[in-house]
Amino acid sequence: MTKSKARAKLLPFDAARYLTDDAAVAEYMTAVLETDDPDLLLLALGDVARARGMAQVAKDAGLGRESLYKALAPGAKPRFDTVLKVARALGVRLSARAL
Repeated sequence: MTKSKARAKLLPFDAARYLTDDAAVAEYMTAVLETDDPDLLLLALGDVARARGMAQVAKDAGLGRESLYKALAPGAKPRFDTVLKVARALGVRLSARAL
């Protein structure tokens, strides 16, 4: 590689950049829920919250912004009612269906 060629700079993948409409959010959340992985669910809720704006989501969920970050952090064990508040603030409804 010669010095005159610019090196391509790759950015880390950020799902929040692609969650631009309700359909994308619904598809993403459905796929995550099918994994049965609670940590992945928190990560996905965090991705959607970042896409929608953390401060606004925290306000809509009745949480402080820092509390929202802590609740969605890797390894966090938020209360179920907190997860439901965040989902509601994001406009996401969790649902069940027979296997």
